[in-house]
Amino acid sequence: MLQLNELTLHYGHSQILYGISMEATQGEVTCVMGTNGVGKTSLIKAISGTHPRSGGTLRLNEEELGILPAHKMAWKGVAYVPQGREIFPLLTVQENLEAGFACLHKNEQFVPDEIFELFPVLKKMQNRRGGDLSGGQQQQLAIARALITKPSLLLLDEPTEGIQPNIIQQIGEVIRHLRTKGDMAIILVEQYFDFAYDLADKFVVLRRGSILMQGTRVELSREQVLQGVTV
Repeated sequence: MLQLNELTLHYGHSQILYGISMEATQGEVTCVMGTNGVGKTSLIKAISGTHPRSGGTLRLNEEELGILPAHKMAWKGVAYVPQGREIFPLLTVQENLEAGFACLHKNEQFVPDEIFELFPVLKKMQNRRGGDLSGGQQQQLAIARALITKPSLLLLDEPTEGIQPNIIQQIGEVIRHLRTKGDMAIILVEQYFDFAYDLADKFVVLRRGSILMQGTRVELSREQVLQGVTV
């Protein structure tokens, strides 16, 4: 689904990412891990087009893509759930969901029943403003809005941050369901080690903007991954 080769990224004159090469495969969860400040969010921004990469190549669904802005990456099938959720607080839940229609053709512009099956609380709160929802409900709304776009690549940046345990469990179940469907690749950036380790098929551990280690659950033990993220 996604192949990165020697990706680099700068903020001004400061280089943040150094030669990132990795893959994310359809029907799998690839977990990007590491301590604060190692470049995890910057990597997600580079993939989503939110911040342009400085160099390297990006292939999605066998197509090599140039440096495209976020809205064009969304049209290519990349859905990004940012850290902090960034839902529209003054729009209703329904209107927030409909914001995802911008990536769809007119005959696809509807909210599938599956969205409310995955997130029942959103059906009950369709007419509530996004800003009136709890943090956990906003996170569910942000993920649901991303799924509206029918992505082939789903990027999740710290979905458990500031979320109560029961909602974390629900989000984990949704990610497992999406993986089982097998029609998208999922990249999960996560600090909550147990949550990430239980979900991941592959690991990419960053340190100082470079890949310290990467591999599958078979190739990397729990102890190796834990040591890598605490270095």
